[in-house]
Amino acid sequence: MMQVGEILRDRYKIIKLLGEGGFGQTFLADDLGIPIEPKPRCVVKRLKTANLKDEELEWLKNSFVKEAATLYNLGRLHPQIPSLSEYFQVGNEFYLVQEYIDGVELANIMTPGKKIPEVAVIQLLTEILEVLVVVHQENIIHRDIKPQNIMRRNTDGKIILIDFGAVKQIMVKSTGQTSLTMGIGTLGFMPVEQIMGKPKLASDIYAVGMVGVQALTGISPEFLDDEDGEVIWQDKVSVNSRFANVLGKMVNSRASRRYQNASEALEAMKLLHQPINKSPKQVSNAPQNQPIRYFVEDLGNGITLEMVEIPGGTFMMGSPKTEEKRTSRESPQHLVNVPSFFMGKYVVTQAQYQAIMKKNPARFKGVNRPVETVSWDDAVDFCQKLSQKTGKTYRLPSEAEWEYACRAGTTTPFYFGETITTDFANFDGNYTYASAPKGVYRGATTEVGKFPPNVFGLYDMHGNVWEWCQDSWHENYNGAPVDGSAWIDNNETKLLRGGSWLSFPGICRSANSISKTRNYLNGNFGFRVVLFLT
Repeated sequence: MMQVGEILRDRYKIIKLLGEGGFGQTFLADDLGIPIEPKPRCVVKRLKTANLKDEELEWLKNSFVKEAATLYNLGRLHPQIPSLSEYFQVGNEFYLVQEYIDGVELANIMTPGKKIPEVAVIQLLTEILEVLVVVHQENIIHRDIKPQNIMRRNTDGKIILIDFGAVKQIMVKSTGQTSLTMGIGTLGFMPVEQIMGKPKLASDIYAVGMVGVQALTGISPEFLDDEDGEVIWQDKVSVNSRFANVLGKMVNSRASRRYQNASEALEAMKLLHQPINKSPKQVSNAPQNQPIRYFVEDLGNGITLEMVEIPGGTFMMGSPKTEEKRTSRESPQHLVNVPSFFMGKYVVTQAQYQAIMKKNPARFKGVNRPVETVSWDDAVDFCQKLSQKTGKTYRLPSEAEWEYACRAGTTTPFYFGETITTDFANFDGNYTYASAPKGVYRGATTEVGKFPPNVFGLYDMHGNVWEWCQDSWHENYNGAPVDGSAWIDNNETKLLRGGSWLSFPGICRSANSISKTRNYLNGNFGFRVVLFLT
């Protein structure tokens, strides 16, 4: 057992033990060989080789070198797989040194009893499969996909796949044991063929599906099998039938009936949000049971603007008196009928603003970050110039349109549920709402599309940047329109919705708003556009 402070190979200073299992230990270490301060962190994995015979050690060494090369190549193929920087042998012990991921394990998010909203689970599985596609294209099986081996990186929120089971497979073979006596994988996430020591690419698909089932139900997978080995989960949670069919195929007990690899499963996931190549005039009145429809506006030089169809409907605008952190401005709740319209899939980005306005006022630079430090007048000017360029009538959303689009049929404080965490939005994670834990405070905007969308396919409706609306500011909804139109008078004060990277979580609720004068500029104020197509 290595000790804290011990320096391995005159380079890796052990900081602490991260984990220990049947195959070895994992340590956090400082890499003293890199000439910067503070020293970069890395992960050192030590394989247990005690009591192995000489011939077993020789076989292990040869196999270890091959698998280390595989891990090295995978890390180079995809930035969301930890890179391997070194592997070596000290005496009879074998070591791997990998990139340290500063992030949060999904296991810390998917706590027992916690049900994650369907839209967030679809997004999560899509992100996992996007990484796994690269692994499967190399004909490599991960073998141990589970919440503990999936992380969200703090710096950019991306999913990272860690702790491949290939090295564990080597350890099993070197000792002559079978996977029945020393299983490669984790019960509940392993299908029958993997338990029997015959894993396939489709075995990983089963594991990804079980991650989704646990996320939806809040129930650990080992408690969901029936006596025939089938996963019983659909009576535990209500989800869209199309998603239920996809997930059911992923966790089928028979490998031949599953998606055979990550590419097939990913295509099925994408179909849940597949655009329909039909006229956008064809409006669906059942958005939760239909694919999302959109069209793409060409702004020139490879810059595009994606517009998502928001089907018409009615909703209760404002918040109930029982909602935590509500203000009197959100009263009285009232029924509003909103005609169908199209809305920007994302807030306007810096690249889009530059394409139309020929300038970029943003404080936090990045072509795919929201444009901010724009006033209401700036946003209106953008809409006018965009309309001139395209021949369509773009404008800011009315406040009613914005809240209707944000809620996407929900009545909870946020479109993903009763509370909010920094896994789902960019806000000040030093503060909490309801029962949620603290999260990260990024201190800046993030690229659009980083967090899960709502059912309408809209991103960043909570946090990142405040969004200007057409309406003038009013102290409450007495006398407000009920047809979805903007409430405009001679008041120079306008309103914004959604909260920002700087906001407390309760401020980011679907019903909340703030007021600012039309010429006010701030590094957390942006906007998105809407239009009608007749």
